[in-house]
Amino acid sequence: METLEDSAPANVWLGDPLEGVDLGAVEIAAAEQAARPVAGVDDMASYLATQVGDASHRDVLGPLLDGAGPSGVVVRRGTVLASWGDPTRVEMAFSVTKSVLSLVAGIAHDDGLLHLDEPVTRRVDLPQLANPHGRLVTWRHLLDQTSQWEGELWGKPTSVDVQSTREGTESAGGLPGAGWAYNDVRVNLAALALTALLRSSLPDVLRERILDPIGASTSWSWHGYPNSRITLDDADDPDDPDDPDGADEALTPVVSGGAHWGGGLWISALDLARIGHLCLHRGTWGHGQVSPPRGSTSCGHRARSRRTTACPGGSTTTGPSGRPPPQPGDVPAATAAGTCSGSTQPATSSSPHTGETTSSSSSTRSRTR
Repeated sequence: METLEDSAPANVWLGDPLEGVDLGAVEIAAAEQAARPVAGVDDMASYLATQVGDASHRDVLGPLLDGAGPSGVVVRRGTVLASWGDPTRVEMAFSVTKSVLSLVAGIAHDDGLLHLDEPVTRRVDLPQLANPHGRLVTWRHLLDQTSQWEGELWGKPTSVDVQSTREGTESAGGLPGAGWAYNDVRVNLAALALTALLRSSLPDVLRERILDPIGASTSWSWHGYPNSRITLDDADDPDDPDDPDGADEALTPVVSGGAHWGGGLWISALDLARIGHLCLHRGTWGHGQVSPPRGSTSCGHRARSRRTTACPGGSTTTGPSGRPPPQPGDVPAATAAGTCSGSTQPATSSSPHTGETTSSSSSTRSRTR
């Protein structure tokens, strides 16, 4: 059986990965997932058009990748027990991107740069928050999607995301923290704020701090839009003898936290499984600490999605409709995130009790966005 990597977390090898496992049942589950693609993702442009309420804002800004069919893996104790499709194939991760965004936020938190209940404007200067409402928005509000921020970013207003009009959401009309809405424009604001805070593109942070150390492939990428670029205010550094006037300043790309208008994280199911294992083991990989422990633990947010159910033992799986079969004795699952930026569990979900990880590509997970 294939293992994730020779340097997989040392504490996953506490026993036989097949101990107590019904391989027949695992194979049946994998076959069921392989037979349940999400309709329409083979034409991603048409599929995305259904995700925006205002026809005048359905134009896609970022790159697209058509879906190529279901793919995924089931991993236990560092060993791949089953797979379907091609788990090394890159797919658009849709709102699984939010879990990776929150992992980067966890790194900023443990580096001492981000304090959850501190106003964002205390650390970064963003014109989008330069008003009485914006100055009350904290990092927790941005990451929990409770900022109640209304505005436009990269040419897209918050009002056009149909996710924000669904039952159980409260998209506007109150102070930060008074309501919740699943809104990609607001998540993109979180990505912008983190880019300004970390003074680096988020893909660079993810690559250097997470994915390279855990042996992820080089096939993944994280995209924004052609117009989502900023100039960091330290680019014009008068103390730089080689560039006193900032003539060599470059625009820093800002990635998107979802894919309603294209872009977002493109990654394989196998690499998502690596991320899940890292978070399951509190940031350790092999005998070293890759990410800070607090940045890799589950986040205590209010779960709003009715489309995610934890399976017995804490491992979470969902099908193409986002409605997993109910299971007796369901318990909460740990999320692969440091601080919360989304309402659903990530597609890479881990059990702190069994050392299990289930990872699926966007072709089977895109409705958990």
